[in-house]
Amino acid sequence: MTAVVFAGPTIGKEEAQALLPGAIVLPPAGQGDIYKAARQGAAAIGLIDGFFEGVPSVWHKEILWAMERGIAVFGGASMGALRAVELSAFGMIGVGRIYEDYASGAIIDDDEVAVLHSPAELGYTPLSEPMVSIRATVEHAVSGSVLDAVQAEAVLQVAKTRFYKQRTWKRILADLPKSYWRDRFAAWVKTDAVDAKRNDAQEMLARMSEFSGKEEAVAVQVCEPMEQTLAWQGLVRRAEQQECSLQDADHRVLDELRLEPERYAAFLNRAALRFLALQEAQRSAIQPRREALLAQLNSHRQAHGLFRSKDLQTWLQANGLTAAQYEAELGEAARAAAAASAVQGGLAPGLLSELRLAGAYAGLKARADAKERQVSDFVQPCISMQQTERLQAVAWYFESRLHQDIPEDLKAYAAGIGIEIAEFYELIRREFMYHHEGKIEPASGSSDEAGQGQ
Repeated sequence: MTAVVFAGPTIGKEEAQALLPGAIVLPPAGQGDIYKAARQGAAAIGLIDGFFEGVPSVWHKEILWAMERGIAVFGGASMGALRAVELSAFGMIGVGRIYEDYASGAIIDDDEVAVLHSPAELGYTPLSEPMVSIRATVEHAVSGSVLDAVQAEAVLQVAKTRFYKQRTWKRILADLPKSYWRDRFAAWVKTDAVDAKRNDAQEMLARMSEFSGKEEAVAVQVCEPMEQTLAWQGLVRRAEQQECSLQDADHRVLDELRLEPERYAAFLNRAALRFLALQEAQRSAIQPRREALLAQLNSHRQAHGLFRSKDLQTWLQANGLTAAQYEAELGEAARAAAAASAVQGGLAPGLLSELRLAGAYAGLKARADAKERQVSDFVQPCISMQQTERLQAVAWYFESRLHQDIPEDLKAYAAGIGIEIAEFYELIRREFMYHHEGKIEPASGSSDEAGQGQ
């Protein structure tokens, strides 16, 4: 499972990764960040921290968009708790005391979780105390008889009247009237203050670590597809433009490809088809099954001889990818393939046009006509085909004709070439019989690069 977590200043990156091994921990989320994480293949997203001011905040619609695609989204501790309360009815998973207090109405203000913090260069270190932690600390002090109810209320009133950026224990204590209990409380706070946000962040990460997919799937509510408003389309365009920003090394790679115009045109067409397929997947909310993702992974590793972990690591390094980015690439390929499969029935005229333009149509037609004359007199309906005959035809087709292993899921394989499983059996049966009559030559005169199996 690829998990993405947005955190800082509530909890540090190292601690978050220790609690959720393998997670990608990113800075506090702004508008569009959840959408980008979902597009890049996250299986689960944890929202702890997000920007409140200066940067547009995480938008509800991007969380809904992620959940529509089966991605589990967790929230707690800070901005995550706020969004989880607002979206729990749609399936966002809220975790922790702060989330529960917002959900019950015990607290209502956004400033309860807001803090002043240092910039990214200094690790988003908190520079003020969140009100929720002040409340938890005071509650702890009352339970330990450090404060009584009246004194506790005085501390909370002083803290709440201060702007969130100015809420520090030093300032709060200075605002309290001088008294023996204030001095006692000041000494106690130095060692016993409660970090409520960090506690909830730890709880949320532990919950994500236990996440299995099946457990939480029950909690996700099926909702109507999100409306594609102009504002949403604008966010999508901005996010995609940011994703298109290339490193200098990638620009140089494309320049090398441009020196081979035919190869450039071929890859450009493939990229365009992928882009359009992904747009269709987004429009129709198409999400591939886990089996399809695993098949994509196995197919790619087999095609490139990446059977050992060492080989895969070498390949990733040579291609400038991390393991998470590799998973995201394969996820996009699987989504594009699923979208193409969904519209396959309407592509037959286009396929025939492409064959004609490539000079491949005539050769395939000649072979199809010859096969029809050869086998039509003695081919019986596929329903009469015995199981042993099917196994023989399948084994011959993949192992002898295509020189590859038999796919584990023949139904999925058949769907991938645009036919039902019964049609696939009939297809290879006719080819098997044609072959064994001595007509084994592939179509001649084709100039397409795809080639024909022998």
